[in-house]
Amino acid sequence: MQQSQFATTHARQLRQNLSPSEKALWNALRDRRCNGLKFRRKTPIGPWIVDFYCAEHQLIVEIEHGQPSSERRASRAQYLAARGIEVLRFRHIDVLK
Repeated sequence: MQQSQFATTHARQLRQNLSPSEKALWNALRDRRCNGLKFRRKTPIGPWIVDFYCAEHQLIVEIEHGQPSSERRASRAQYLAARGIEVLRFRHIDVLK
C-alpha cells in the first residue's frame, strides 16, 4: 500500500515514543518471537497508523489507551475489514500485567 509522506513521518515519530504497554508488547512480538511471526510496529495502513501489524496473516494487534469515538472506531473497523484484516485489541493495563 502506498502511503503519504506525512503518514510515514508520523509513524516514525510514534515509533520513537512508545508507551510502556507498547514497549512491553513490542518486546514480545519483535524478532519473530511470537510463533515466528513477523510484526511491524506503528505501521500506516491507508489513513490509519496501527500499533502492530503482521502482513503474512493480515493481523493487527492494538493496545487500547482510551475510548475512541464510536463513529471513528466503526469507520476504521469497516476500512480494515474490507481489506480482510483482522484486529485484536487489548487494554493497556492488561498488557502490563
